[in-house]
Amino acid sequence: MGRRLVYMDHSATTPLREEVIKAMEPFFRERYGNPSSLHSWGRETRQAVESARRKVGLALGSEPEEIYFTGGGTESNNIVLQGIARRRGKGHIITSSIEHHAVLDVCRDLATGGFQVTYLPVDRYGMVDPREVEEAITPGTVLISIMMANNEVGTIQPIKEIGNLARLKNILFHTDAVQAVGKLPVKVNDLGVDFLSLSAHKFNGPKGVGALYVRKGVSLAPLCNGGGQERKLRPGTENVPGIVGLAEALELAMGELSPRTAHLVALQKRMEEGLLKIGGATVNGHPQLRLPGHINVSFNYVEGESLLLGLDLQGVAASSGSACTSGSIDPSHVLLAMGLEPEVARGSLRLTMGWENTAEDVDYVLGVLSPLVKRLRKISAHYPQSRSWEGLKGV
Repeated sequence: MGRRLVYMDHSATTPLREEVIKAMEPFFRERYGNPSSLHSWGRETRQAVESARRKVGLALGSEPEEIYFTGGGTESNNIVLQGIARRRGKGHIITSSIEHHAVLDVCRDLATGGFQVTYLPVDRYGMVDPREVEEAITPGTVLISIMMANNEVGTIQPIKEIGNLARLKNILFHTDAVQAVGKLPVKVNDLGVDFLSLSAHKFNGPKGVGALYVRKGVSLAPLCNGGGQERKLRPGTENVPGIVGLAEALELAMGELSPRTAHLVALQKRMEEGLLKIGGATVNGHPQLRLPGHINVSFNYVEGESLLLGLDLQGVAASSGSACTSGSIDPSHVLLAMGLEPEVARGSLRLTMGWENTAEDVDYVLGVLSPLVKRLRKISAHYPQSRSWEGLKGV
């Protein structure tokens, strides 16, 4: 088997589609006017921004004026959490223990300023229980923020049930849908959310641009001041090429959702079956309610960093968890919250596939990974050298 290059880190970022590049290109060259300018150059780019807003609204089932363009998912999350905090001044926030750091770190910061925060536990599949959400609600609860799909293990959360609960209790509800949009059907009214964050580069769009859905009638305090753009919620000259690219990528992704999902699920099944043939391997996350093409696997007696380096030498791009914490040597907070022991969590590997991956890619990764795991175990100080994995299944 000859060496090949295989990219399996699509939950970190995705390749930019050619159609998206073509849609963006005129706004780098000929159509470069400032959307706030009154002349024809400005009016032309303003029309492009508003067209993109309509496309995103159509994809999410919202009104165009409920869509705000941002610099990405992290900024969208911050606008909601800090915007609510600045508007309310004090109160109680409910989130989960497995959120992205773009939510967790903001909540921790707000807690130092007087807000109360409840971090809900998850079960062994990384699932939040809506009953525990309800039990956590207090008279002072001002916001619930639960991600739609986890970025590390891919577990899809019961957002609709939580949304119904939030609406019944008259509590604002935010979902970080960065990993879900473009991979799952996402309609804001069906979900019952008041806020939804997304990022273009997760569905083959450009980096550095995202969007935020804000239900009509809900008020947020802006993070920044100094301009009237995005109805003063996100001031600053709009990233017109990025906004156009986001809308084009989202329209393509949602239009191809069914065949993409079928393709990714088939690859996911093929990969999972091969991984489980490697002794001491455990797939993390919900067995059914998981993002298509998303696999998180732990190998006993193996360090995740060593796996990544070994795969990289063979041309395979993967990760050990969130790309935003890739420099950390600490075990994943998500896997620890799911009940994995720290030494097992450190041996985790995330393989996330995209539309361009093939069955041959899967077979290549499996062909590289199996001997790599065996080689790393042989040099592990904790690996029981005298016993075979036939007698260690379940260890």
